[in-house]
Order: sequence, then structure tokens, then C-alpha cells
Amino acid sequence: MNLKLSKPLLFSLAIFVGAGQLSGCGTTTTKKGEVGVERKQILLVSEEQMVASSEKAYSNVIGEAEKERKLNTNAKLTQRVRLIANRLIPQTAVFRADAPRWNWEVNVLESDQLNAWCMPGGKIAFYTGIIEKLNLTDAEIAAIMGHEMAHALREHGRERASQQVLQNTGLNILGAATGMGQVGMDLTALAMQVTLTLPNSRTHETESDRIGVELAARGGYDPYAAITLWQKMDKATQGGKTPELLSTHPSHSTRIQDLQKYAKKVYPLYLSAKKRYR
Repeated sequence: MNLKLSKPLLFSLAIFVGAGQLSGCGTTTTKKGEVGVERKQILLVSEEQMVASSEKAYSNVIGEAEKERKLNTNAKLTQRVRLIANRLIPQTAVFRADAPRWNWEVNVLESDQLNAWCMPGGKIAFYTGIIEKLNLTDAEIAAIMGHEMAHALREHGRERASQQVLQNTGLNILGAATGMGQVGMDLTALAMQVTLTLPNSRTHETESDRIGVELAARGGYDPYAAITLWQKMDKATQGGKTPELLSTHPSHSTRIQDLQKYAKKVYPLYLSAKKRYR
């Protein structure tokens, strides 16, 4: 999503920034890696606010799953997913030096949904449906996990939350001059919304695909597994797909073409890394 600000809004933002209230305004510190992902972002919500709010939102999701006895019901599957995460987390340093020290958490939720996600700050959830229905290999799980981690590394949630703040408070920005006010109160709900409800843009999805294959390759997982993953996803969603022009996501065919290019680019990283995991 390309965000264009009107002159009145820019003026209001300037006043607000001058008052020291939008301390999070800036650009991401994510490095571009071998895949070369690089783009300026508007980040109005501070990283600290976003991570704290995401931790609360994640705790709510995990607490609800535990109450419904749908949290980590398959010990073997949970261990499998966490072992893959343990190989990928150290690789995040390539994109952000601080990321390996995040308070990462990985859980598996019992659900038929073909879904997985990662909140800002490294809070990951995999649904049993996506692993079992697609009969995923470890490398395919790594492709998904790398993609979801990339959303957090690239601060897509924070970027989308900032866009929502602009759109929804448009402004009340001057009225919030004594603090973030209702915006601050709503950040936990917003963290949940940008992770589980609002679709990512095509730009976000493409960036995460590219970073994801590099993370997987560096962790010793074949990056071409991202292609077989989306071939499986394509078959699983036949008949229910939205035309690309009407969707915020790339079509499966467009996605696969892009992944073929970037899997080839990072394949030497995989060949080097897999020797460590024999």
C-alpha cells in the first residue's frame, strides 16, 4: 500500500511530531539481505508500543486456546515446529541484529484453518490444519515460518498499525496531544487485527516471500520447498480463489514465479548451511 498524505494531514503530523508524541516515527532498521528487500516505511507507532501490545494480544490468543484445550495438543508436532524455529531464529540476525534476542515464542493451535502467523516481536502460531491437510515437509514448514518471521522482521504489523492510526484517527491527532489516548488503549486490539484480520498487501507478501526463502536457506532448508508449498496451497484452494486484480495478495502463479527466482538466488546459502545440519 502506497501511503500518500495530504498537505493538511502532513501539517497536523508535523505539529504532533513537534510535540514529541509520535516517538516511533521513522524507518525500519531491517537490512536487505541477499534478496535485496529495501523500502522506506512510515512507522508512527513506536516499536516498544507495538511489541508490548502484540505480547498482550498473543497472550489472549494462547490463553483462549489453552482454555479450549486446543493448545499444543500434539506434543510431537509441537516439538517438530519448535525445532524448525530454533534453526531459523539465529538466521534473523542477517536482517536485524537484535532479532535473535527477541522474546520468541512458538505454539501450535488445533484448528482446521490453513494458517500460521507471527506477531511483532516474534510471537508465532501454527495451526494444525496447514501442516496436516497439506502434509507439509519440514522444509515447507520452514518456508511458511520464514515468511511469517519476515513480516515481523520487516515490521509490517507496525507499518499497517501506523496506517490504521492515520486512517481511523485522521485526526484526532491534535486531540491526542497529551498522549496516544484512545489509540494507545486500542493498540492491543489493533495488534490482533493487523495479524489475524487485515490482509497483508501484495508488497508485504512479496517482501516476506523473499526474506522467508533466505531465512529457510540459511537454516539449512531447501528454499525450493516454498514453491512446492504454494503448489499444494493452489490445489487445496481450487475453486475458492480470488482473481489477482481483486486481491491484496499475489496470485499463486505470480508468487511461484517470483519464488523460483529468489530460491535460485539463495540456493548457494542452503548448500553451505545444510552441511551443518546433517
